[in-house]
Amino acid sequence: MGRYIEVEAGIKIYVEDLNPSGNKTILFVHGWPGNHNLFEYQFDVMPKKGYRCIGIDYRGFGKSDRPWNGYDYDRLADDLKVVIDEMGIKDFTLSGHSTGGAIVVRYMARHNGYGVSKLGLFAAAVPSLIRRPYFPYGQSRETILEIIRGTYEDRPQMLRGFGDIIFFKRVSEPFSKWIFDLGLQAAGWSTAAVANTWLGEEGLFEDMKKIAVPTIILHGLDDQVCLFPLAEAQHEGIKNSKLVPFENCGHFLFYDQKDRFNEELMAFIESR
Repeated sequence: MGRYIEVEAGIKIYVEDLNPSGNKTILFVHGWPGNHNLFEYQFDVMPKKGYRCIGIDYRGFGKSDRPWNGYDYDRLADDLKVVIDEMGIKDFTLSGHSTGGAIVVRYMARHNGYGVSKLGLFAAAVPSLIRRPYFPYGQSRETILEIIRGTYEDRPQMLRGFGDIIFFKRVSEPFSKWIFDLGLQAAGWSTAAVANTWLGEEGLFEDMKKIAVPTIILHGLDDQVCLFPLAEAQHEGIKNSKLVPFENCGHFLFYDQKDRFNEELMAFIESR
């Protein structure tokens, strides 16, 4: 069941709410440049197991409104807070993939983890997607600048290039095209704006220290986007966290190893 929630005057976010009567709730925040449909292979399974699954399209992506501004992590986390308040969900698992992981970490720090009982980070772009003088891991600044230039000059070609590095195993051409089409549903300006946020955002290092709920970190050893040392930094920086490495697995681990991903996630939610 889909609905729209106004997060700012005239700006609405799309929310997909599956199995609203489920016993336990998990809210999924997608990565760049996709939308909630990236979690199709979780939405196919988890509601049948009794879970309520909520997916959002953050502003600028998927079916949500595409304003010119508001693509920093603070605003995206604030949008998430409005959705959570409007839906009245409590005692739920909050999860995020890639950039979605960064957004949920900012939410935990900025809003004191309101309503969240557990946290899931999937190939998260935390604490920094790019290398910094004090953090020698991640992508180069120039790689991100190339993505931004490609967005403005030939966004379809940029998306094709990104699609070439997100899977460990070979996927079918129709599946690859589906992922490509999800990326094209975003606005060009929002695609570039979020990439700009990767460059300037340094607050996630401190945000991690403020997380006080059980956290699972699922991350592919062969991730070429958010390199595995990011997961190790998350594990070191977040108290009461568990790191689960996925061998032979890339950035889209929820498809590369979807069965194991689903099992690990559900076992974590059920754990005490």
